[in-house]
Amino acid sequence: MQDLLSRLEDHVLVCDGAMGTMLYSKGVFISRCFDELNISNPQLVREVHFDYINAGADIIETNTFGANRTKLMTHGLAEHIREINSQGARIARDIAGDKVWVAGAIGPLGIRIEPWGKTAIEEARAIFREQAQALADGDVDVFILETFFDLNEVYAAIRGVRDITDRPLIVQMSIEEDGNSPEGTPPEVFAKRLEEWGADVLGLNCSVGPQVMLDAIERIAGVTARKLSVQPNAGKPRNVEGRNIYLGSPEYMASYAKKFVQYGVRIVGGCCGTTPQHIKAIRAAVKSAGSVVLGPSLGTPSARRLPPEGQGAASIPLESKSRLGGKLARREFIKIVEMIPPLGHDFAEAIEKAKYLQAQDVDAINVPDAPPSSARMSAISLAVLLEKSTEIESLAHYTCRDKNLLGMQSDLLGAYALGLRNLLLLTGDPHQIGEHSDATAIYEVDSIGLTNMVNRLNHGVDVGGKSIGKPTGFVIGVGANPGAMNDLESKRFFYKVDAGAEFVLTQPVFDAAVLERFLDRSGNSKIPVIAAIVPLPNYKTAEFLNYEIPGCSIPDAILNRMREAQSKSPDYARNEGIFIAREILERIHGMVQGVQIRGPFDRYETPVEVLSVILKGATP
Repeated sequence: MQDLLSRLEDHVLVCDGAMGTMLYSKGVFISRCFDELNISNPQLVREVHFDYINAGADIIETNTFGANRTKLMTHGLAEHIREINSQGARIARDIAGDKVWVAGAIGPLGIRIEPWGKTAIEEARAIFREQAQALADGDVDVFILETFFDLNEVYAAIRGVRDITDRPLIVQMSIEEDGNSPEGTPPEVFAKRLEEWGADVLGLNCSVGPQVMLDAIERIAGVTARKLSVQPNAGKPRNVEGRNIYLGSPEYMASYAKKFVQYGVRIVGGCCGTTPQHIKAIRAAVKSAGSVVLGPSLGTPSARRLPPEGQGAASIPLESKSRLGGKLARREFIKIVEMIPPLGHDFAEAIEKAKYLQAQDVDAINVPDAPPSSARMSAISLAVLLEKSTEIESLAHYTCRDKNLLGMQSDLLGAYALGLRNLLLLTGDPHQIGEHSDATAIYEVDSIGLTNMVNRLNHGVDVGGKSIGKPTGFVIGVGANPGAMNDLESKRFFYKVDAGAEFVLTQPVFDAAVLERFLDRSGNSKIPVIAAIVPLPNYKTAEFLNYEIPGCSIPDAILNRMREAQSKSPDYARNEGIFIAREILERIHGMVQGVQIRGPFDRYETPVEVLSVILKGATP
């Protein structure tokens, strides 16, 4: 059979349509692992391939889109990865014979990789390589990477395939209604990247219908000389009596197939919602347009100027970002007090407390991200109100819980426009079982990915690589738990530093020796460390922190002091907790660049009492 790339020099080839749509129509439940059918029901998969070949497909894709280790693991099938992929390739090969090309289908991993997730690019590359090797052993003619939206992940996938073969490689990205990838990367940008990284054919598939894809293909055609491929959905699905129905008819898809060919597309097929009937209509349209490509009849699209990516844009110096940033840059000692957001929307008392702390020479107020599962004001909202209503700066917690990456980006751009400058970026704890017991938590990225995103904004670039114009100037803080610094936590800490962290705020410190070990272990990071200190209000709290909070260890001597003080009276215990906090502060004062004093949140005199050993204007 002629080499695929040679054939594409002067012919348009038709790819098949949706495998999942067809398997679902044949009674396979959507929750089932479709890839596993290569083993348990190969005849069903064979029938789908046969129907697409009869409809006129020149290329059929293996039933292996989700057959990578991470996705198969969710079905308990990770150990069958080689069998599922090689069998999927053999099924297609047997049906295709020597007249139809077999494309080994590889989709995303279903997890976030660096810089947005904890999986390294090299780890992802190895996972893709493993799947590609099994498909190559099953004798596929070409590889097709499809439905990708993260450029870092598709880079890992390309490298993984190229590690084991030089067979032709088709790479397809997904786009949104605006023509950009779901992460906001313009097609002009990702097309050039795919070309640089070694895609033989590049294009688009899934997510949208043919109309949006045609506009995006015009933009891509202006910036690359690579052959192009397109596999749109049969329009956007609509919910009809509880089922998602794709309403793009075969005739509608065929009409756009002609337009794709006119713009130089060499491979045309379908994705979600497309069937053999759609492919038959596309085949007829391509044939009527002439299978030999004579060039774009509508004229060559003009190359459009790429938006500046801003990767080299100068960021605002730390000392110019905020007063807190200036103190960090000058290595001045910083005093912070934590303030929990109020219930409801009345913030008048919070403003009064903030002005009190300002008068006591406190540098900033740290606003946590609504710890209980209750109707509290968001940390960003209170932080902005404090900035506007007082002269003391705020440090807002921002967590990854319940937000996707683009939503977090929008939040923070808005917060910056409103005057917020200092952030503490955290993964965030799941919702507690509280007033809303049915609340759940959603995490798309962790604090490492979030730090990378904010650092990009500080360089004038969004998550998709586009310029945002003027860069933001956030001071980026991250968290660390000195008592839980095992090898994994150490790696995560240094990942945060590499991602752009400018200071670290620790979990509560009760043992200076634990803090010393953390400082020794993290010494190469070169970023300022601010230590959290919690004045214990009673023995019950001390016991809870010691036995029920991971990584929080309170020395026996302190537990005994609090137990003895509690036996005398609650006030005595509270005073003893303040004395202990002062002792810790005096001991670590020369070891760190600042401290944060936490709670109790209804008595802000307590943090001031603790800080009195170093505050100039405080009254003990």
